[in-house]
Amino acid sequence: MSTNIVILAAGVGSRLGKPHPKSLTPLNTGETILGRSLRLLTSRFSRHSIHLVVGYKKEMIMEEVPDVGFIYNQAYGDTNTSKSLLKAFNILGPGGVLWLNGDVVFDPQVLDVLLPHIAMDHSFVAVNTAKVSDEEVKYTLGADGYINKLSKQVSEGALGEAVGINYVSADDRALVAKRLAEVDDQDYFEGGIELAIEKDGLKFEAVDISQHNVIEVDFAEDLNSVNEAFK
Repeated sequence: MSTNIVILAAGVGSRLGKPHPKSLTPLNTGETILGRSLRLLTSRFSRHSIHLVVGYKKEMIMEEVPDVGFIYNQAYGDTNTSKSLLKAFNILGPGGVLWLNGDVVFDPQVLDVLLPHIAMDHSFVAVNTAKVSDEEVKYTLGADGYINKLSKQVSEGALGEAVGINYVSADDRALVAKRLAEVDDQDYFEGGIELAIEKDGLKFEAVDISQHNVIEVDFAEDLNSVNEAFK
């Protein structure tokens, strides 16, 4: 069974202040954020398995990368990543789903760290244990070694940050979809994962990719960091 790949690219990205979808932000290498992600993903997965969830100025993205699948979140202005991911889960064919935020720039070696976990069909959240910032989604582990808390609100005992690259197994996908439907429209997808862990006992690994660069571009200084790190 093939792995479904989803890039969440529906948001307005107002904090970066660009006139185009954030995923189309050019990097100093000459690629866009999205172009780089697609190049790295297609070096390890079939391009036919890749779908983009689009919303804001969707035509610009569709013209830029016409040879992938598209899922339209028409409520992109009123919903957050939980509902974009839910749309993808409801439309995609069977199997596990690897998904990432459309504003994440990452080293190619990150995918090599994650591939064995995908091959075993184990649900996971990729994490960076080297830093814990207040503004980021943070996590803690339970006594069983799996994630038990996952949100921006985690403060006590936070072990690191979620980097915006995640996987749900074929078996866990329906339960996560159910919980994504229950969380508020403005919740991030991590809210659905956390609820599935709490209510359904799902096991999500925290896969540490700290030795490699992963940067989520929210502000101009993030973009500067990307251009410095990925020359």
